[in-house]
Amino acid sequence: MALTPRRLIAVAAAALVAAGAIVIGGCGSDGSPASRGADVRDWPAVVQEARGQTVRWYMWGGSRAINAFVDRTYAPVLKERYDITLSRVPVADTVDAVNQVLSEKQAGADPGAVDLIWINGENFASLRQADMLRAGWAQSLPNARLVNWDDPAVANDFGVPVGGAESPWAAAQFQFIHDPARTRAQDLPRSYSDLQRWACANPGRVTYVAPGPGGFIGTRFVTGVLYELSAAADQWARFDRATWDRHAPALWAYLRELAPCLWREGATYPRDENQLHGLFANREVDLGMTLATAGPATLVAEGTIPKGSAAFVFDANMIGDYSYVAIPRNAPSPAAALVTANLILDPLLQAAQARPDSGFGLGFAIDPTRVTDAAARQALRRAAASRGPGATPVADLARSRAPE
Repeated sequence: MALTPRRLIAVAAAALVAAGAIVIGGCGSDGSPASRGADVRDWPAVVQEARGQTVRWYMWGGSRAINAFVDRTYAPVLKERYDITLSRVPVADTVDAVNQVLSEKQAGADPGAVDLIWINGENFASLRQADMLRAGWAQSLPNARLVNWDDPAVANDFGVPVGGAESPWAAAQFQFIHDPARTRAQDLPRSYSDLQRWACANPGRVTYVAPGPGGFIGTRFVTGVLYELSAAADQWARFDRATWDRHAPALWAYLRELAPCLWREGATYPRDENQLHGLFANREVDLGMTLATAGPATLVAEGTIPKGSAAFVFDANMIGDYSYVAIPRNAPSPAAALVTANLILDPLLQAAQARPDSGFGLGFAIDPTRVTDAAARQALRRAAASRGPGATPVADLARSRAPE
């Protein structure tokens, strides 16, 4: 992905401003389910309607491990319990699924082709603005009682209120990856300012994923820089033009000064985290990035990055957030989509996804303290304790976590 520093700054600006500046329209403002059929308030009827349906789940297909986890974990359970067939539709970029729904709106296609999307951030905001998401359902799922909706990190998706239009799937936190054989832990940068100095002392050994739609890990990187430079992450919970205008010049200055010290002098940036993993594995750069709270063990097991790789965080401003699933307003099988979204929140499946050997390795979308079943609570405790080798210590994750 060829991006000049000027172009990168423009892309970063659009990504950072989009969620806060966007005006949300429509979206079932009365809080009622905003789609035909499948009234989530009558759950037995939803389950009955879903039987025999196929749920077409559009999701990022860039991770073989995640794809395999979905196929071997959710697909058989959906079939056995509910007679629902899961059709996982891999996309190179979530924006492709968004564009599919938006093109259907323009063409008046109802029903469309998409039942469920793995989504968050600007992609969620885009579909809400277009009034193309089913609303008023997420907090009415039977398993929604296990979600802490009072947590602002759950209730807001990159500054945009969820508003019952998406349900959480997993928690994540931005981290860096290093190879101790190349970079000693005591020599690693511990802030974005340190990173700039470190990069310029080691020219060409650092880069980051281009932010913007599809570059979700890069967006978190640039947002973390903004938090540090503005000295207060909490002020960005909602977009304020005056605050933005006050701090944006420092952000652009940082990116401009960092660019010549980056891999290929900032003339081009990795398009996604997979490309960055490749640069790290090939020793073209010394730092990778991940969102997996269970650590880099899955990437190591796949042979994607070197053995012995370890995750680490800065002392502060490491973005922690959630990913979600959403249902388009014109979904062909909304009942099957609702059942799938509810299944995702099942405590045993939440525990399964959090283990490093799952291939997913992200955190819980539910609050384990709300789970009453003893076996399920034990499974969640074991999953939380089974973090892989090279994982960032839990205390470091908690200490450095910043809101999106």
